[in-house]
Parts: sequence; structure tokens; C-alpha cells
Amino acid sequence: MNERSSVDELVNLLRTEVKRYSLDEKLPSSRAMVERYRVSPVTVSRALARLATEGWVVTRPGAGAFRAGGPAAPVVPTGDTSWQEVALSADATADPVPRSVDASGVLVTLAAPPAGVIEFNGGYLHPSLQPERAMAGALARAGRRPGAWTRPPVDGLPELRDWFAREIGGATTAAEVLVTSGGQSALTTALRALAPPGAPVLVESPTYPGMLAIARAAGLRPVPVPLDADGVRPALLADAFRATGARVFVCQPLFQNPTGAVLSAARRPEVLRIARRAGAFVIEDDFVRRLAHQDHGPLPRPLAADDADGVVVHVDSLTKSTSPSFRIGALAARGPVLERLRAIQVVDTFFVPRPLQEAALELVGSPAWPRHLRSVAEALRVRRERMRLALECSPAATGGAHPLHVALGGYQMWLRLPDGTDEAALAAAALRRGVAVAPGRPYFCAEPPAPHLRLSYAGVAGPDEIAEGARRLGAAREDLDRGGVPHG
Repeated sequence: MNERSSVDELVNLLRTEVKRYSLDEKLPSSRAMVERYRVSPVTVSRALARLATEGWVVTRPGAGAFRAGGPAAPVVPTGDTSWQEVALSADATADPVPRSVDASGVLVTLAAPPAGVIEFNGGYLHPSLQPERAMAGALARAGRRPGAWTRPPVDGLPELRDWFAREIGGATTAAEVLVTSGGQSALTTALRALAPPGAPVLVESPTYPGMLAIARAAGLRPVPVPLDADGVRPALLADAFRATGARVFVCQPLFQNPTGAVLSAARRPEVLRIARRAGAFVIEDDFVRRLAHQDHGPLPRPLAADDADGVVVHVDSLTKSTSPSFRIGALAARGPVLERLRAIQVVDTFFVPRPLQEAALELVGSPAWPRHLRSVAEALRVRRERMRLALECSPAATGGAHPLHVALGGYQMWLRLPDGTDEAALAAAALRRGVAVAPGRPYFCAEPPAPHLRLSYAGVAGPDEIAEGARRLGAAREDLDRGGVPHG
């Protein structure tokens, strides 16, 4: 059982137990709770902290935990907010693109599943794969650095910018790098800088729902460009530039989300030539380079490393390879566009907190960093093979569908389901069976050509949980065949 579910269960038990105590009566000691409920001291501490925020207990240092008055009764609002419907849509006729934001595709990967549910829809490493000890040590050392709590340069710490520049390679310099609060923030800044509201932006199809949400929130019109196992199809990309007049193309050339495709060596220069001819930028989201598997072989360089003309705006991030809360990323660009990127970032966020930047420097400069990357590379390889084997051995789980491409990097498999499959109904049935999966529809900005399912193996506890998840998915499929009612 993972720590999160243990805390949830203990909170539920203590919430019932504490109601039997009189106001201000002392609860059993933390040690007694550890022995009684057979959990760790950390679980007890976190459970008591949550009950304190709910108002059930109050903790007094050196004295223990005591019964409090309980949650305050919610205040029922008496105002009338219906006027907002008019205000939010009053300028709809002037807006070429609706400003309402659909975050459902993003929330699928951010929502924590209920206790006992296997997470096949996560986008972050399971806590057992995160370098928690190394990050804690890095943050502690960073906090003791002279000036660690002063205001940093708005572009980011020079040493961290230099590290990102060396990671990108080619002729990239620290002066061409901006430190950002993770990849999502970098993508938001890039799209806002490069395209005005109402403009088209070319995207791979399928693609990352979070990027589609950013584009639509900025009033942009995503236009799909199909890809295959070798990445985006250049002829269709050129057609899309001509048909739309777009000046931006967003792509993930390495281990693309959700398909796992890698842009081939033959297509890489062609994509840059097509964009240059169209007078357009290529936003390269290189989010998963550090999650290549142990058996991946040589990786292609970032597109930015082979771009001399400033076509590529490069997005990098440490978040995927560390922790969802370690939100450090980078934007790299060459030419006048860099000043526009800088201006938008400064207006939006001022700067990335210095302690987090200092911690990033401590982490990537420590001996623990390469060890962590090697460990994750092998763990993801094992999980990938276990999921591939589980799907092969349980064809009923997906109606006989197999991954379109088994990538040697990243953390997901993309399945094309049989025609006629109701992917939303399958996802709902799977959740009832105790496994969370991601339906394919949110990954398309237009009508999808077929039903799909994305299965992630990053957020699971280990290979055994993958096998159990596949079994539950097969049971969900059988439920649908029987009319959607679980049996057994």
C-alpha cells in the first residue's frame, strides 16, 4: 500500500474515533497510534495534520493532539452570481475563438485516484521512482547558500542557464536561455509570445492535451497535422502551413506524447526547412529526454541544437524526471524573439523562486543525479516490458488492440481500439473496476480518426501492479460486453 492511501485510511479511522472524545480531551500518543494501526510515524503525522486543517484536532508541541470543535459549518452564499454568465460571454461575437477553457484532459493526469485505484493515467513518476532523498538534500543545501533567499536575476541563475544550454547542445549559450517554472509555464509563454489571439497554430495529431488547453486559453486555433511512427509527416506539415498561414508549429520530436513516436533523422532537417520557408517558429517540447529507457541506444540531438536561424523555440523541463513539485524548466531561443519571451515571462511571473533554482543546481551537480537517471531508465524499461506482456497475455483488456508503437522512452502506450469502441464508457467501466485510464479523445484537437486509449506505467507502484491493472481492464471490457454492470 502506498503512503497516500495509508494516510487516507488512517484519516478516515481517526475522524470516526475522535468524535468519541470530549472537547479538549487528549488523543493517544503518536507512538500508540503507530502500534495500534500498524502504520509509520510519517503516516500518523500526516493524518493528524490533515485532521488539524479540518478542525477535528489541535496539536500542541510537546503536549500532543487534542480534540477540537470540528469543522465549522459551511457558510451558504446568499448572493447571485448569474450575472457572470453574461459578462463572460458578452464579447463572444468579437472573439474569433471562445475563451472558455476545457481543462478536462489535463485534470485526468493531475487528479489523484481514490485509494486502491491503479493509476494508468498518470503523467509523473511514482514516489518510489522519484529522487526524494536527493531532492531533500539539495533543497537543504540550497537553503544554506549565501543569498539563497534574495531576489534572483529575472532570466534565472547564470549557472542554471548555462547547465540547460549545455544540455541542449549545439551553439546554444546561457544568454539564450530563460529559467521557467516547469514545462507547462514555458509552453504558455511561448504560445503567447509567438501567436496573436485568433491565429492558427499547427499541432501534432494526436498531441498533449495540456498544450491544446494552453492554445485555446490564449484564443488560438489548433490545427492538426497527422504523424506516424517517424513523427510528423512533412508533406502534410507543408500543406497545413500553406492552407492556414500559421506561423507556429508545436511538436515533441522525442518520445511524443501520447504515441511515443521519434522524429526520424531524415525528417528532422525537412521539418526545419518547411518552417523556415513558411516564416514560422517550431516550438520543440523536449519534455521527456531524461526518461529514455535503459535499452534506448543513442538519442537524436534536440532540434534546437541543429538550428542556426532561430526557427526553434526549445522547451526543457526537470519536472518529469524528478517530481511534480520540482517545477523547474527552461525556454531557449535565438534572435529578437528571446526579448518577447522574456518580457511575457517577467510580466506573468516576475521570476522563478531562487531557492528552487539553487536546489536544481545542487541536484543536477550531485553524484546522486546520474545514479537516479540510470535507475529510472532501468525501472521504466522493466515497466514497459511488463505492460507490453500484460497486454499480449490479456487481449480481452483492449478488445485485441496492441500498442501502435512501443517506444524506448517515456512512460506510456497508445492503443488504437477496435472500431465502434466507446472509449469514454470503457474508461468509466475501468474506474469502477479499480483502474484509471485515459481515453483518447482529449488528445485530438479535431474529430479523432478512431477510438484510442493511453496507458501510462510511470505512476504505478511496480510491475505486479501493471499486471493487476491489465486484469482489471479486461474485467471492465467484459462488463461493457455484458451491458456495463460489474459482476463478481
